[in-house]
Amino acid sequence: MPDVQFPRDEGERMSAGYSPSYDNDKSVLAFRGIPISELKNHGILQALTTEANEWEPRVVSTEVVRAQEEWEAVDTIQPETGSQANSEQPGQLISFSEALQHFQTVDLSSFKKRIQPTIRRTGLAALRHYLFGPPKLHQGLREERDLVLTIAQCGLDSQDPVHGRVLQTIYKKLTGSKFDCALHGDHWEDLGFQGANPATDLRGAGFLALLHLLYLVMDSKTLLMAQEIFRLSRHHIQQFPFCLMSVNITHIAIQALREECLSRECNRQQKVIPVVNSFYAATFLHLAHVWRTQRKTISDSSFVLKDLEVLAKKSPRRLLKTLELYLARVSKGQASLLGAQKCCGPEAPPFKDLTFTGRSDLQPHSS
Repeated sequence: MPDVQFPRDEGERMSAGYSPSYDNDKSVLAFRGIPISELKNHGILQALTTEANEWEPRVVSTEVVRAQEEWEAVDTIQPETGSQANSEQPGQLISFSEALQHFQTVDLSSFKKRIQPTIRRTGLAALRHYLFGPPKLHQGLREERDLVLTIAQCGLDSQDPVHGRVLQTIYKKLTGSKFDCALHGDHWEDLGFQGANPATDLRGAGFLALLHLLYLVMDSKTLLMAQEIFRLSRHHIQQFPFCLMSVNITHIAIQALREECLSRECNRQQKVIPVVNSFYAATFLHLAHVWRTQRKTISDSSFVLKDLEVLAKKSPRRLLKTLELYLARVSKGQASLLGAQKCCGPEAPPFKDLTFTGRSDLQPHSS
């Protein structure tokens, strides 16, 4: 077999730290101690598969050809644009406050025109609400309320780096993955979206639905709760689309805010966004409790959500108090949403194959 020739400078580099050797029958040249990355630098793969010093191999191994193609591909692999996270900050998680600040600084005037801050009532309904309904939101809190409703009008923009980081953070926190993922793909169905593009499932709640999920997974007090509910959603019998259910709960929170069901609590705390976030988390917690203890399945989803909305609007303070007590016990290791129940079984079927009727599907909302 003819010797494989190397350029002089390459030979000097090999003599300095690497030594070629031959196998027992002296018919195959084996390079031992050379890092894989050096193979391409020395042109070894090219030498084995192309002409070298007017020598052409009689038979080219398919393994060698495949290896050459793979090494050539290494130089051409580039990160995807648009469907990936911000390349300037790869893998960096985003906090709820940072994401919220983004919406506080960008121009949302076109979206704000669409909102209807409160429900318009007429006749006896208006009189009854005036006499027996909740108090009106304080004037100083209405701008914050309008911001919440405006964000709910914004869609998901895969070209916006902040939007991408929000999705990446939700995915990593729920799955435990350390790597970025594409913003479109079947992996989103594993989190409980109905398709490969999460944007198509945000109807009735907009980007506020993703902010609520971000709040749930990035707040140290609610992360454990979120992970336990996610485990429950993967139960082989009681499975439900986690993210889609969350979107419906955000929709309930929007309606409760517009109907002034949260005004009393907002006035008491002199805040709107933290109250809405806690109300969302408390409502999700109650749903998970009902789902687990009453052994609900996907076929019960529309009825569970209807009952949940009635309870949430009627007794928001009760739900908030339950959440407060639950999180206090969890912090001390004294409470678990799932208890000893085993929520991991055979792999749940893809959610696109399940029929899920959400609250927003029952009563489309024009706001």
